[in-house]
Amino acid sequence: MLPTVEWTDEGVKLLDQLQLPATVTYRLCRNYQEVAEGIREMVVRGAPAIGVTAAMGAALGVVQSPARDMAALRQEFAGIRATLAATRPTAVNLFWALERMNQTFEAAAASGDLGEVRRRMREEALAVCAEDIAINRAIGRYGAALLPAAGEVLTHCNAGALATAGYGTALGVIRAAVEDGKALRVLADETRPYLQGARLTAWELQQDGIPTTVITDNMAGHFLHSGRVGAVVVGADRIAANGDVANKIGTYSVAVLAHENGVPFYVAAPLSTLDLSLASGEQIPIEQRAAAEVTHLRGVPITPEGVAVANPAFDVTPNRYVTAIITEAGVARAPYQASLAALAGGARGQSA
Repeated sequence: MLPTVEWTDEGVKLLDQLQLPATVTYRLCRNYQEVAEGIREMVVRGAPAIGVTAAMGAALGVVQSPARDMAALRQEFAGIRATLAATRPTAVNLFWALERMNQTFEAAAASGDLGEVRRRMREEALAVCAEDIAINRAIGRYGAALLPAAGEVLTHCNAGALATAGYGTALGVIRAAVEDGKALRVLADETRPYLQGARLTAWELQQDGIPTTVITDNMAGHFLHSGRVGAVVVGADRIAANGDVANKIGTYSVAVLAHENGVPFYVAAPLSTLDLSLASGEQIPIEQRAAAEVTHLRGVPITPEGVAVANPAFDVTPNRYVTAIITEAGVARAPYQASLAALAGGARGQSA
């Protein structure tokens, strides 16, 4: 797959997902403000990819800063973090990445050397990117074993290479299963209103030669009831301590339908998507996006002018509908309060 986000001497390059699948083009962000704009406008999207991009934006801001002393650089860096943090409220990977970059800044600042701080920030951003790909492959290995040997798997939105630094979370599970020899076909919900499934998931899987059928969101129940679907695999933007999952709007409906029809519903996400500070999904902030995303399609109006519109970008799936949560450290099952904490604690212990 093409890289989603790249560090270059000129700035941060983002694969422009607003143009896919018609055109493959990159947007060059020459400063951290343009990186923030790319996140906000969904040039780059998907929780892990947002985290990687934010890390690169933070590093770019520090590298380009004209500050001549540590106090001035620290003050400027606070503004850089605030600008990037204000872009998308739901995906916790954004805030995880910014906190990691803040810790790197403070550790390097102890040297008193501005050049050392700039070098360490760049290295850390590149490390975040490389680690994300390795994490996705680990998620894929754990998740592949859960999928059937053959048949159809349904997914919602896009949790593939385009939503990460590479390989993908939910689609990484599917990719790993196919690499293991499983004969899978994918049903991709179109995912209104941004059509990430129709535009991005279908495009990704087509590049890989994995058979894919696009269905409208309101067809999911029909196919889940048909007995053809062996599993549902989705990504996540934030997971609360109790296993409640925030993901693209429409995920909750799919989870309820899967439960009703006895189809396993799996969530694939890195540990950086866990927010153990939140007791439940009721505390997860839900981003509200522009009405035009609903009322227009590629600039063409599809609703009466002046009609009221609601456009929440995410919904929360209660943990009782989640069969398992697949992470790079293993698979969590209910009770999630204990299993997620154990996986997160084990990962912290290994990195200590």
